[in-house]
Amino acid sequence: QVQLVESGGALVQPGGSLKLSCVMSGFTSNVYAIGWFRQAPGKEREGVADISRSGRVEYSDAVKGRFSLSRDSAKNTADLQMNSLKPEDTAVYYCYADRPGGVRNWGQGTQVTVSE
Repeated sequence: QVQLVESGGALVQPGGSLKLSCVMSGFTSNVYAIGWFRQAPGKEREGVADISRSGRVEYSDAVKGRFSLSRDSAKNTADLQMNSLKPEDTAVYYCYADRPGGVRNWGQGTQVTVSE
């Protein structure tokens, strides 16, 4: 089992920046991909970005060019740098880790609110 804890969520003004962090613990040696989803009120959960063990990153069209995902395998962390934030980025952000056998572990989420 892998445990994930997110942090960094906050209230920020439009155009501002925020960095979310995801710290993993437990049996992390076979984690091959880490990513972030988000869920806004009344909407379905949507993928934001993910990064493979080799460092290949994919972003959703909604955040491409504004968000940056990085991974530190030695520290078992994955950071999501979010710039040029918009009100539509408001959501609970969840970190996840993928392991062999189709296993996906989730964190509890961190709230990001973009508002004046």
